Amino acid sequence: IHPAAQIGPYFAIDHGTGIVIGETAIVGHHVMLYQGVTLGARNFQYDNQGHPMNIPRHPIVEDNVTIYSNTSVLGRITIGHDSIIGGNIWLTHDIPPHSRITQAGQKE
Repeated sequence: IHPAAQIGPYFAIDHGTGIVIGETAIVGHHVMLYQGVTLGARNFQYDNQGHPMNIPRHPIVEDNVTIYSNTSVLGRITIGHDSIIGGNIWLTHDIPPHSRITQAGQKE
């Protein structure tokens, strides 16, 4: 978990092995992550000297979201409030509030 990540109150990690939360991630209130969840970047932009630029590149997870085991949420996308993301999901696009995403990738 990068120390610069912004994490709201009542954040919980259940079975905390393998959790990755990137530097520019924003995690809201009452968020629950299970083991193996990655809130990561899809790519990096570099300056003229070849150093990674510090621009927002990690997800925004709004309030009251649960993300189940081994799910990767990548890029500067938003997971809308009151959503549930199932296990073993590869997610690279915004999810509206009150969504339910299953392993088959279907919204319920």
